[in-house]
Amino acid sequence: MLERMTDPPTLIELSRMIGLNDCKLKTGFKALYGTTVFGYLREKRLEKAFQLLQQGTLNVTETSHAVGYSNSSYFSEAFRDKYGVNPGKIIHHSSILLGANR
Repeated sequence: MLERMTDPPTLIELSRMIGLNDCKLKTGFKALYGTTVFGYLREKRLEKAFQLLQQGTLNVTETSHAVGYSNSSYFSEAFRDKYGVNPGKIIHHSSILLGANR
């Protein structure tokens, strides 16, 4: 699932891949990870986006697409909800830190 972050399998596809019905997959996943399958994917996408933004090689739109968001506004909102800052601030902050280390 994480290898296909930009085009993740559906819940049905995922359940077939691991040999469980979708109801057991949802229940077991939530019991093990404390979140839904796609809640987990969302968290991993945002963590990857944070790393990409810190590197400073992609802008916000490119980063959102790189982690599987087709709508950069929705990505920015999700990022803000998780980290409390706009994704552009991460790029700006990282560029200042990189400039100071040169």
